[in-house]
Amino acid sequence: MTDAPRDPVAAEPIVGHPVAAEPIVGHPVADMLNALTLTDTGARTREDIFTAPSLWTPQRRVFGGQVMAQSVLAAARTVEPDRFIHSMHGYFLRPGDIDQPITLSVDRIHDGRSFSTRRTQAYQDGAPILSMIASFQDVDPGLEHQAAMPLDVPNPESLPSAADILGAIDHPAAQYWATGRPFDMRHVDTPVYLQASADQVAHQAVWLKCLTPLPDDENLHRAALAYASDYSLLEPILRRHGLGWSTPGLKMASLDHAMWWHRFARVDEWLLYVQESPNAIGGRGLATGRIFTQDGMLVASVAQEGMVRVPDVR
Repeated sequence: MTDAPRDPVAAEPIVGHPVAAEPIVGHPVADMLNALTLTDTGARTREDIFTAPSLWTPQRRVFGGQVMAQSVLAAARTVEPDRFIHSMHGYFLRPGDIDQPITLSVDRIHDGRSFSTRRTQAYQDGAPILSMIASFQDVDPGLEHQAAMPLDVPNPESLPSAADILGAIDHPAAQYWATGRPFDMRHVDTPVYLQASADQVAHQAVWLKCLTPLPDDENLHRAALAYASDYSLLEPILRRHGLGWSTPGLKMASLDHAMWWHRFARVDEWLLYVQESPNAIGGRGLATGRIFTQDGMLVASVAQEGMVRVPDVR
């Protein structure tokens, strides 16, 4: 469910769906917070059922990061307040429709001494669009180590933002990527929005930060990190093969998503998202990511497989 952009001069949108020329309304952070404010619709029947709105995207498909974040928050509403999500595994089953709200149903699978397990199903029109299982844990002592943050990474303030790169392009998809997302995203290397990478490497790094401060709610920050983790993660696949998002006929979509939260961090402060693709085959590509704070603390690890279809490759 990647919200991939479209080249303003390309004949076909890369996700195989018409691009909707609708204006972007509201502030993107306020819109995200509205989408992440769940309504408890199962209270009367004592069921763990919640509803939430969908946000506009140019391809009129629900952004995968949005429904993942909503599913994380729905599950969090059913566990003890001293337990926080530490892992999730989800499958994108159907494209979501931005014109319809999302129903989130939570199953309380298990509650142990330290861990709780939940399954969230996100529905539209009675059919699941995302199925996620997640685990929550209280704060426990234990062994500790982490991978090191890459050295010699430029300061995010020294890099151009998506708005700097795409803001002058008069096209709804470009404008959405420039100003319609709730996160400031800055590629360490030249981004592949409109052109291929000069070096065919299977890795990249992206600085990201929420555009405005968020409330002091740890569950919200963890959910927002899941939201942002779906951006740009499949791009190392494109880089490795000398492709850009504007490649005519390119179609990409997230198939599944796994995430592990290691340490708490605020998403309204700069985070470095280090990404690579170890493999692509059979119309699918695998990508992994590590997210660090600016001072080098490893916050989360991510893995995603996506559908990648290129017309010239049979």
